[in-house]
Amino acid sequence: AHEKGCTFTSETTGPVMTADGMLHFQGVDVPMGEFWLRSPSHDKPNDILDAVSGGRIYGKPVIRAEAFTEVRMNWLESPSNLKSLQDRNYALGINGLVYHVFTHNPWTDRKPGMTLNDVGLLFQRDQTWWKPGRAWVEYAQRCQALLQQGKPVVDIAVFTGEEIPRRAVLPDRLVSSLPGIFGKETVESEQKRLANTGLPMRQLPDGVNTGANMATPDKWTDPLHGYAYDSFNADALLRLASVRNGRVEFPGGASYGIVVLPGRHQMQPNSGLMSREVAERLEQLVRDGATLVLGDRPAASPGLTDYAESDKKVKEIAEELWGGVFSEVNGPDGTFSMKQLGAGRVIKGPFSAGSFDRLGLTRDLVITGLENNPAGKMAWTHRNTEDKDIYFISNQDSVEKELQLSFRIKSKVPEFYDAVTGETRAAESWQSVGDRVQMPYKFAPNASVFVVFKEGSIFKGSATPDEKQNAKNWMSLKLVEDITGPWRLSFDPAFGGPKQAVQFNQLSDWSKSQDSLIRYYSGTALYAKNFKWKNGKEGRRVWIDLGRVADIAEVKVNGISCGVAWTAPYRVEITEALKKGSNFLEIEVTNTWANRLIGDLSLPEDKRIAHTTATIRLQGKPLSPAGLIGPVIIQTEE
Repeated sequence: AHEKGCTFTSETTGPVMTADGMLHFQGVDVPMGEFWLRSPSHDKPNDILDAVSGGRIYGKPVIRAEAFTEVRMNWLESPSNLKSLQDRNYALGINGLVYHVFTHNPWTDRKPGMTLNDVGLLFQRDQTWWKPGRAWVEYAQRCQALLQQGKPVVDIAVFTGEEIPRRAVLPDRLVSSLPGIFGKETVESEQKRLANTGLPMRQLPDGVNTGANMATPDKWTDPLHGYAYDSFNADALLRLASVRNGRVEFPGGASYGIVVLPGRHQMQPNSGLMSREVAERLEQLVRDGATLVLGDRPAASPGLTDYAESDKKVKEIAEELWGGVFSEVNGPDGTFSMKQLGAGRVIKGPFSAGSFDRLGLTRDLVITGLENNPAGKMAWTHRNTEDKDIYFISNQDSVEKELQLSFRIKSKVPEFYDAVTGETRAAESWQSVGDRVQMPYKFAPNASVFVVFKEGSIFKGSATPDEKQNAKNWMSLKLVEDITGPWRLSFDPAFGGPKQAVQFNQLSDWSKSQDSLIRYYSGTALYAKNFKWKNGKEGRRVWIDLGRVADIAEVKVNGISCGVAWTAPYRVEITEALKKGSNFLEIEVTNTWANRLIGDLSLPEDKRIAHTTATIRLQGKPLSPAGLIGPVIIQTEE
């Protein structure tokens, strides 16, 4: 590939593979993993972690993923319900998406036309929301522009062991090795899950049965509560690992403060075996200054070549690492046993303390709830460049959260970057406390934010109580005008809508309409009305909030596009387009294909509106909410 001036990217992984899941990425320019949508039986979390960890230990800056693949699509997919999955994989370390799948549709008169039938997201020109969906793609571009900068900041390196198959270690398989870091609640939950009492099942998607207690990635966001981890394999350990300033480093820039040897788990049933080469290298890393959390003590080498001498050497090193006198280290969050060996340290596992603070490694990011608002599921990642630190934080829940964020950052000034709008906003309320920066932040449902720390000539330090009380890190908006009916709606007859414009006296769900042409409509409808603006702008920014939208909307004021609302909050700024007096408002709202396909099931073949190669499995399914449901209001910033 290089001889021909090409870049080589490869997704050479799979759910079962008698190989090292990371090793091949050393010979790939751009590693790739794979994540699935609504398809837990087909999702491949190991593929993602293999690609991320493999890319990092072998020094590959861009790590892609086959994205949003699904089995038996339900035709309800839209940018709003794809975002949290996208963000979770960004947080895992993916920084480039390869959409599965962009399908060629050879027909101009059949919509949605060609698909991959049972496999793949409908992502092509005949998707209903294809044109306004550009805003979702721009979000990915903005996120990836930041997530490809600098190097990842990761504290923990987990050894994959020498078993075959050899894969990156999933978080559920680390619980028994780091019970204190995972916490009592997770430990107890895992015990119940693995007991498999009653063999609970679920059906997702329709017709596909899976275990309801699978360890799916959505249940393991921020599993180490503020610490991030990667896996590394024997090849990287033996050829690439070195120690500098107490951290294990790899040539591509990956650096880790603690190395964990997991105990026995599903992918490592023979945890009492360790090759002589690996044992010698681990011992050397510790003597050079590394900190090693021990797993099960090895008793023999797995090989047959020189087995007697190898077994003897492994036992000697095991005695060096696992034997001898350990001292008890006490802390406010638990105790552990440790001893010095050369310039480094070894710690007896399982590690039962609640943090690595006593080892000089504090949590990178701590997220706590405010005002009885629990943090819930949050996902994050951290990157560092020569002049800034970049944190990406995602609310994985569909509820608003007001949270306290605490960053392991010193003497840098924070600002917020919203990849949905492309807007940067200064942090107004934050404190420098020791070697950390603390601040509150309010997350909309499924919202994400970049917090970027830069060297600044003005370092605010600690704010006074009054400043903290009055300043906020998010917009406080006040209602200025409520835009009520009537609304003029124009549907597209080519998509089965009414030929003439209709009037809605108030906003309502299309799927509740008495008119079957509206009830089963899928596509774009134009809402139009005039409204008067009496307040003037007076230097204030003005927004229009659409309330509830199903599923995506583009707003125009006086013929000027003000943006696309595709995720919460469904709000766009209209300041520049707004004028005093009469204004003309247009809102183009697009729903998914589901309702049209359901409606077509009751029509003769020659009367159907939608035509596709896919198998339709929507018989008996309820219609989905559609259109602009509102309320629509105009707001200004306080």
